Formats: sequence, C-alpha cells, structure tokens
Amino acid sequence: MQFEEVEKNIGYTFQDKNLLRTALTHTSYANVNGVESNEKLEYLGDSILEFITSKYLYSNYRYLKEGEMTKVRATVVCEESLYTIAKNLHFDKFLIVGKGEQTEEGVKNKAILADSVEAVIAAIYLDSNLENAEQFIISNLKEAIEFASHNVGIKDYKTALQEKLQIHGNVKIEYKIVSENGPDHNKNFVTEVFCNGKKLAMGSRK
Repeated sequence: MQFEEVEKNIGYTFQDKNLLRTALTHTSYANVNGVESNEKLEYLGDSILEFITSKYLYSNYRYLKEGEMTKVRATVVCEESLYTIAKNLHFDKFLIVGKGEQTEEGVKNKAILADSVEAVIAAIYLDSNLENAEQFIISNLKEAIEFASHNVGIKDYKTALQEKLQIHGNVKIEYKIVSENGPDHNKNFVTEVFCNGKKLAMGSRK
C-alpha cells in the first residue's frame, strides 16, 4: 500500500502503519486471507464521529435547538456524506478488498467506502489522540455542517410538494426517472412528477 499518498490525503502520518492498513482492509479480503478487517475500527469510529460532531454543533451552533442539532448531525453523519469524503480522499483507490469488490476504477460500493472513513477515524484516534481525530472529522465535515445548519428547518422538496397537493385530500404522486448521465459518484437524473396520472413537471437533480 502507498502509505505516503494515503497519509497526505488525510493530513495525518501514522506511527503504526498497520493501523492504517487494517482501517482500509475490508472483510471481503480479510476473511479470505486470514487478516483483521476494519469492522471493529469502524464500530469505534462511528462513536467517535457522532461524539465529535455533537460537540462541534454544541460549541459552534448554540442558536440551534436540541432537535435541530440532532437533525443536522443526522444529515452530515450518514452514508452519503461519508461516501463523499471517501471519494474526495481517494479511498476507493487504496481500499484492500476481495476480488468481487474490485474494479478497474477502484471500489465503488458506497457502504464499503463510507465505513472506511469511520475506520480511519478510529485508527487516527488509537494511533495518537482524540484531537487529531477531531481535526480530521471537522476538516472534512465543516462545510456540510454549515450548509445543513442553514437548511435544518426547510422541508425537502418531495415533502413540500406532497403537502401542497394533498391539501384537499389524498392524491397519487409518482416520480419517474427519464434519463441519467454522468459518473456513478456524481450522476445527474432527469425526473418527471405525476399527480393522479397527470404530468406536472420535469426537472433534473444530482
């Protein structure tokens, strides 16, 4: 494994390189080759991630209510968010996985990539301290937290549309994907929305 490149990407140099290797070793490889997988590190990293995010929200977003902080945390500490971090740091190129998970471009499985971020968080913590783990977490989630904090009270577009259309009673709302394009990690979808079989609009989203 090219430790130097991984460490450069995450902004931390490991004293114990084996911790980093384990953090990037998926069960599909570990079970076949008799080595430790990143499952236990992922378990620990999940708890650290939730604690640090909660602490950051408490310290920096005091105007948010408890329920709002919970919603913001849920928005940023999720598979999609962690997957984005993993892709930004190019974990897909360095994860040690079994043959079934390998592709020419690297690992694509969202869950595997998201879990590796939690494992790396735990590895950083065990290799050094909570402060370094916190620095890694906040540097990668700060923008997402800021965005989520400004949108915490805004309903998602599907909920808003549903409430608007159902104001006079139940209706059947359908969404149909017309086309999709772009790479797997950043696809653009063109979707049509129907109400009781009648087409209302067409739009695109990523």
